Parts: sequence; C-alpha cells; structure tokens
Amino acid sequence: MRLMLCTALATASLAFAAPAFADPDWKAVAQALGKAGTVQAGGVYRVGLPRSDLKVRLDEVEIKPALALGSWLAFQPIGDKDAMVMGDLVLTHEEVNPVMKVLAENGIEVTALHNHLLRSEPATMYMHVGGHGDAVKLATALREAVGQSRTPLDPLPPPSAEPRTATDSADQKLELDTVTIDQALGRKGKVNGGVYQVSIPRTDIITDGGMEVPEALGSAIAINFQPTGGGKAAITGDFVLTADEVNPVIRTLRANGIEVTALHNHMLKDEPRLFFLHFWANTDVSELAKGLKAALAHVKVARG
Repeated sequence: MRLMLCTALATASLAFAAPAFADPDWKAVAQALGKAGTVQAGGVYRVGLPRSDLKVRLDEVEIKPALALGSWLAFQPIGDKDAMVMGDLVLTHEEVNPVMKVLAENGIEVTALHNHLLRSEPATMYMHVGGHGDAVKLATALREAVGQSRTPLDPLPPPSAEPRTATDSADQKLELDTVTIDQALGRKGKVNGGVYQVSIPRTDIITDGGMEVPEALGSAIAINFQPTGGGKAAITGDFVLTADEVNPVIRTLRANGIEVTALHNHMLKDEPRLFFLHFWANTDVSELAKGLKAALAHVKVARG
C-alpha cells in the first residue's frame, strides 16, 4: 500500500512539474539591441560591444578592445520571453551620467562603477548593469542607454540568419607563446581580436539574487594577453575572489611584478560574496605565466 501511494505521489509531482520554457527570441533581441550576439554554454546569449572607437594607451601600449575595452551584455533565459541580463559597459567620463540616467529611468540596475586600469589615456570607466524581465524590452532599454555613448554598433545579420554559437569563429594566429600560458593556467584560451583570452571558472556555484550566474555572465576569472613584441605581452583582466583569497592573491601578484589596479564588486546580491581584482603588467610571457600560476594557487578554481 505504501509503495503504491509513493508511486502515485511521484507520478502526480511529475504531472505538475514546472513546464520547460523555450528560449526568448534572440533574433528579436538582436534587432532591439542593434547588435547580434552568440549563444554560449548554458544557453546564454552574449553580445560583445567592443569600444573600437577609443584609442587608449597605457605605458606606451595601444590597448586593443579585446584586452580591456570590451563592453558586453549577456542574457540568461528564465522563461518563454523573460531573461536575466548582466553586462559591463566601457565608458568615457562624460558618457557615464547620460548612460546611467537612461538605465535608471528604465529600471535597469547599476551594480558597480569603477576603473580597471591606471594611467590610461583617455581614462575609461566600467559600469556593470543587471536586470530581469522581457528580453526584448530589456534589449530596447539597453540600446537607448548604450546610445548615450559612442559605442559602435555593427550592422545586423540578415533577418533569416540563425544566432551564432560561440565556436563559429576561426582562431587567429598570434606572436605569443600560448603553450606556456595554457600549461601555467591549466586551461586553453582563445584568440579574439588580436588578444589571447583565458577564462577560468571557480569551483563554487555562484548566484545573484538566488539565480545562478554561469561563466558566460561574468562569474569566471578572465586573463587577457596582448602581444607587445620580443616575447612580451601586456596582461589585464580580473580575478574573481572570495574575501579570504583577496590579499594572498594581491601579495603574490605584487611579488611577481604584476600591478594590482582595482578591487571592487560587480554584483549586489551574490553568494558567495565576490570581489573582482584587476591587474596590469607588460613583460616576458614566461614571467607573467609564472606569476599568474602562483596567484591562482590561492583561488578555488575548476580544473580545465
């Protein structure tokens, strides 16, 4: 009798389980935003908005957009039309308040505003954003906000084109010892816009406001390498750290000649509470790889 009752209850619970939702219409999102993106792991739709209009120099290095000037927005489906959006907008000082005004008027949260670099000319700020709701409405509001800056928007693909996946683009060749980098960091990177980018997820399940934040929404450590000639590279990015990891990483980076340039939050209701540490150096790749490997030893990172 008990077995029959348990079976009946299990069948009933399956019958009343939450229905599977379809993804939002990414073509409509791209149309509203004015820029198409790619479908990443976990169904996240990520749109890159590189600030190719800016000519930023730091310590005589002309920074490529993919190194430190890459605005982005990422949409995670949470219903047939709804999504959670997170992103990072690269802005000049005079663009900050006009963009923030539009975001506030449309109910999109600003979750952080800070620098990533030091001594760069012109100076840039980084505005992190977040919101929930109808994906197309979010994209429409974000388009209006981004329109208050000079961020370039590329022409959209034909309406019939399917959303691209993150694996569609072919690798480019760089004058960079990527083998040494991969071995030191324990994870293979990818080439994007003349920059070698390595993404290293943490072992934790990261949530914000009770919703999981996957790697494609910005929860992973990001380390970018731009070749500068003679076996050297400029590096920047951010370590994603819990409170107990912050100062061991700071001490290790500094001991290895890597400058710490910023420490701040990106989210408001994250669990575990995370701190994002930005860095800069321009030196021999093997020395950089050694220092970064030593710093990562203090962080709970997933194995590649």
